[in-house]
Amino acid sequence: MTESTAEPSERWRILAVLATGTLLAMAPWLTGAAVAPALRVEWALSSSQLPLLTVAVQLGFAAGAITLAALGAPDVLPARRLFLWGALLAAMTNMAFAFLARDLASGLVLRFATGASLAAVYPVAMKLTVGWFRAERGLAVGVLIGALTVGTALPYLFTGLGALAGSDWRLVVAAASPIAVVGGLLVAARTRPGPFDVPAPRFSPRLALAALREPAVRLANLGYLGHMWELYAMWAWIPLFLAASFTAAGAPSSGATSSAFVVIATGAIGCVAAGALADRFGRTTLTIGAMAISGLSAVAAGWLFGASPLLVVAVCLIWGVSIVADSAQFSSAVTELAPPGTAGSALSLQVALGFTLTGVTILGVGALALDDASAWRSAFTLLAIGPAVGIVAMWRLRGRPEAVRMASGRR
Repeated sequence: MTESTAEPSERWRILAVLATGTLLAMAPWLTGAAVAPALRVEWALSSSQLPLLTVAVQLGFAAGAITLAALGAPDVLPARRLFLWGALLAAMTNMAFAFLARDLASGLVLRFATGASLAAVYPVAMKLTVGWFRAERGLAVGVLIGALTVGTALPYLFTGLGALAGSDWRLVVAAASPIAVVGGLLVAARTRPGPFDVPAPRFSPRLALAALREPAVRLANLGYLGHMWELYAMWAWIPLFLAASFTAAGAPSSGATSSAFVVIATGAIGCVAAGALADRFGRTTLTIGAMAISGLSAVAAGWLFGASPLLVVAVCLIWGVSIVADSAQFSSAVTELAPPGTAGSALSLQVALGFTLTGVTILGVGALALDDASAWRSAFTLLAIGPAVGIVAMWRLRGRPEAVRMASGRR
């Protein structure tokens, strides 16, 4: 191996900076969901209106990701500078949500803007990461997604601490903004493109559709959609589920949001472990296993509603670890299966479809009038449909001849 192709010695330091910066910059993502109980009272929101604040972020991210890819922004602007601007805009729109939003309409606009801003954070961090790793890339991506998972959970930690301190919901939301700024500044100051960096291809509907004509790519996308069907709905509703379950068990509900933070944040363990194992055991093996565990955990959590809080949290921890463990593998599969020159557009379309779909399930769970055990059982059984479909898709992909192109022949 020559010096020009050797793995760079500073890659782990760069990954540590990228992971830390991403963790901090993603803090504004779920601030609306984290303060949902307070907003329900202050803005007189119905159970069907409440999840719209989270859906707006999801749709904003999807629109932002497609727009940036279509413009080729990661190649027009230096990636670390684009990351910084995304973090700064997310911080500003989140702060505006905290202190300027007065009703659902204004809140939705600002939440959409926050999601669109964060489209310049996570995808750009991913691009920077893979530019530093060729060997152990799966582990590196797992670490990055693990950091994203913890960052997404931070608003629940802020809410739990704010409840203990008696803070207003606006201060809880605002706390995420300076943290996001620090994340953006850290990445801008302490990272640079790696030796394996490649241009980010612009989004082309024609190329994306060309990739989707391949049955193997369609199956990988279907697996991803099954994964996304469950993921963000669980992240959005788990604090309310835990609070209701604790109350039904006769326990104080004050620790529900802090427990939700732990449940979501432990997903980082699954991300890192899966990243290390996927290239060894195969993409379909890992995704099928992770979705089987997460789907069963969803059903089990619903049926344990009102049981001992320790038991409910234990099952939800298993759910939290498994639900995001397979996240990176669907994207990796598309890059390996798509025809040459189409992978970038196929991935942009995959992300847009996936985040749009999350809005359907977030609203679907909220429409079930979550006021008793049977409603929560129905809601979480609904979420388990996604992993079931994803398992079937990945099993079928496993049997196709093209599957040997994944993970160096490990299906």
